[in-house]
Amino acid sequence: MKKLVLASTSPYRRELLERLGIPFEAAAPRFHERIDQSVKPAELVQSLALGKALSLQNDFPEAVIIGSDQVFVASGEIVGKPETAERAFEQLRSMSGSSHTFYTGLALADTLSGENLTACIPFTVTLRALADDEIRNYIRRENPINCAGSFMIEGLGIALMERLEGTDFTALIGLPLIQLVSMLRFVGINPLGL
Repeated sequence: MKKLVLASTSPYRRELLERLGIPFEAAAPRFHERIDQSVKPAELVQSLALGKALSLQNDFPEAVIIGSDQVFVASGEIVGKPETAERAFEQLRSMSGSSHTFYTGLALADTLSGENLTACIPFTVTLRALADDEIRNYIRRENPINCAGSFMIEGLGIALMERLEGTDFTALIGLPLIQLVSMLRFVGINPLGL
């Protein structure tokens, strides 16, 4: 079987990939993410995901490298990681009571064949109408300052939600496994064939 590499240091992405039961190695991509508001979110995340995967091709010349990236769009704008509790509060307050979309880009780079595959998986979240105290308590308890959209759905962030809509819940966490399995099968790696 081809060597599989996850171009990510995210423990959440690593945990998701482990669900497939395929041996893999995780490595930090050597890629500088640049958010360009003029690029459509679906195109942007695919480009960023592929950039992450390709940044490791010299280190893993005979491997299939997985890259993934995600942006959160609220009110038509790409929203980055808040970096501070104050900005997280502002983001969550502005999103309260309305729907917003995550775009998760997925890329596979087969360094042996030179073939690259990309996809974008959208997922929409609707936040409940939240009181300021609820937002502050959430931020205090989960500290989501390094999370796009200022929440972690895999934790207490689920309490902020009214509705989730999409084809693959794992896309919301950062690695869309349904699409990934299809792409892996395309390059000859079948999780059910091991």
